[in-house]
Amino acid sequence: MAALTADLDRYERALREQGFTLIAGVDEAGRGALAGPLVAAAVILPEDFDREGIDDSKVLTRLQREAAYARIVDGAVSYAVRRIEPEVIDARGLHRSNIALMRRCVKALDVAPDYVLTDGFPVPRMPCLSLGIKKGDAVSASVSAAGIVAKVTRDALMRRLHRRYAEFGFDHNKGYGTPEHWEVLDRLGPTPVHRLSFAGVGQSSLPGFGRDDVVRA
Repeated sequence: MAALTADLDRYERALREQGFTLIAGVDEAGRGALAGPLVAAAVILPEDFDREGIDDSKVLTRLQREAAYARIVDGAVSYAVRRIEPEVIDARGLHRSNIALMRRCVKALDVAPDYVLTDGFPVPRMPCLSLGIKKGDAVSASVSAAGIVAKVTRDALMRRLHRRYAEFGFDHNKGYGTPEHWEVLDRLGPTPVHRLSFAGVGQSSLPGFGRDDVVRA
């Protein structure tokens, strides 16, 4: 695990060598889901934070993510979580919503960072210098931490939505386009928490639409 931890810290270490001290990682959860909010988080970890157990949220189990989440929010210099609801995604578009949400998270931090690392793509008009990193949640501890916070927060929101829309199985599919989810969509039609702008979702109660029509995001 020591080698993985060192590898995850290489971006932050290089930035600290250049004089940056408050480095924020930003990541989102739910980008490709058919239903539910898009959730993003920004996290500034202290230099001496124990990175054991910090990794890409997708490769961690629920128990591992929740344990990591507790340590992150307890030990972070600062963290912020924000979300965008489906109707806003439908109106503004997914990518534009994603970019705006990441920027909002950074601005919501109660300690201003001097550098920001974002997962996947650059975010314009950040309040400080920033860098978009391909697969950032797998190569940067700060981005991984943000991904864990966003994922745990969103999963809890989806379990809450499951109480209202139990037929859709949000407690386990988290709004993503599983075959089971598409079958219920085809049978019952979308709910108010579905993203109607995603291919096939708004028309899912009509013949000819199914899981192959999902937007891959």
